[in-house]
Amino acid sequence: MSGAALQRAGAGGDELVSDPRREIENLADIAADVLARARAGGADQAEVSLSSSLGQHVSVRLGEIDTLENARDRGLSLTVYRGRASGSTSTADLSPEALERAVDQALAIARHTQPDPAGGLADADRMAETLREAGADDGERFELWHPAELDMDALVDRARAIEEAGRAADSRIDNSEGASVDTDAHVSVYANSHGFVGARRATNYGQSCVLVARDEHGMQRDWDWDDRRSFDALAAPEETGCRAAERTVRRLGARRAPTGRVPVLFDPDMAKGLVRHLVGAASGGNLYRRSSFLLDCAGERIFPEWVEIVEDPHRVLGLRSASFDAEGVATRRRPLISGGVLERYVMASYSARKLGLESTANAGGVRNLVFAPGPDSFDALVRRMGRGLIVTEVMGQGVNLVTGDYSRGASGFWVEDGAIAYPVEEITIAGNLRAMFRDLQAAGNDLETRRNVQAPSLLLGEMTVGGE
Repeated sequence: MSGAALQRAGAGGDELVSDPRREIENLADIAADVLARARAGGADQAEVSLSSSLGQHVSVRLGEIDTLENARDRGLSLTVYRGRASGSTSTADLSPEALERAVDQALAIARHTQPDPAGGLADADRMAETLREAGADDGERFELWHPAELDMDALVDRARAIEEAGRAADSRIDNSEGASVDTDAHVSVYANSHGFVGARRATNYGQSCVLVARDEHGMQRDWDWDDRRSFDALAAPEETGCRAAERTVRRLGARRAPTGRVPVLFDPDMAKGLVRHLVGAASGGNLYRRSSFLLDCAGERIFPEWVEIVEDPHRVLGLRSASFDAEGVATRRRPLISGGVLERYVMASYSARKLGLESTANAGGVRNLVFAPGPDSFDALVRRMGRGLIVTEVMGQGVNLVTGDYSRGASGFWVEDGAIAYPVEEITIAGNLRAMFRDLQAAGNDLETRRNVQAPSLLLGEMTVGGE
């Protein structure tokens, strides 16, 4: 390992924000030296991920400071392969001595591990353009990097303004669980012994508020939040506070819903959970273990024909935008569901080899997966359902991806004559994901864009509601 790279490995992190390109170069040089040492130690293949981040977190409750955090982290993860046997190690210490220990430990583990025919790096011909060939990192390509100089006082003032706006919005708000503001700037480098080197830098800013309301029927809590790449793009503090108050107050007077089989409308936050269950069932790990209700379903229609779900890893400002996955495989825009048909599975190289297929560039998960919205507003969907349940919160772990059986606690609103009648809580909803997907009636035009998995409101034809 070169002396220059070792010296930089132990350096401070001030240049992360002031000169992110230099930080990327530092990490890339460290990665090259670690890979060279792994090969010299007997590794046939090796891959390494390095990260460097700066973060701030503040929270206030009832106007008083609750938490102040300022975090600076760097870390490395290394995997080596010897004849398809692997050894992995990680360290948060990038000193020269710690890096050399990490390499030696990974090599030692590989010497005592059984070979796995599906192991090894992703195929060399699937690699994306390397950092030096492309001339830019993913933060620049997809506009993910928006650094802002923010001191703790400014963040505390913002958190207080959020909470104060929420508490003042309605006389029934009588307590608070606090408001918080977070900032994060991070860069990362992935490199492997195929010669691939890729880098990413990104900033994230978030804020949230949790409030408590009370009336003669009892107490309720709810929250609101925002999350953006740029600090200036965050919702105004007053907007987040007032929205948290509105969401909390509307839950007052909640009661049980009638028991029966009725239409169910999942709001966007809950609808994205249904899409995540789809992704889980379509993931290579569950498929090769034969623990998915979508086994052998590629090419089969599992939704109505109008459903389109597309992954777009190259979206500007996207939450998970990247030109390469966690193994260096080149990403591209492609459908998961098209015309209601399951077009493909979601696989990294290991699971693809176990299934006799090719990686779908999903090592590390899906990236900017979007359920295409429909033409109708949320209110139009409520009118269309006539009588039924709006789900705004689910609880419990009652989802079986082997069978598709779905049973969870829920709360939300009961609908009569196409209008919200009253809030409901302490109920259950049950069905089977295969039937739920097939029985999907409509998608709203209210796409929630602040998540990696994005969905609009989704109206299901019928589920079993357990209430009164």
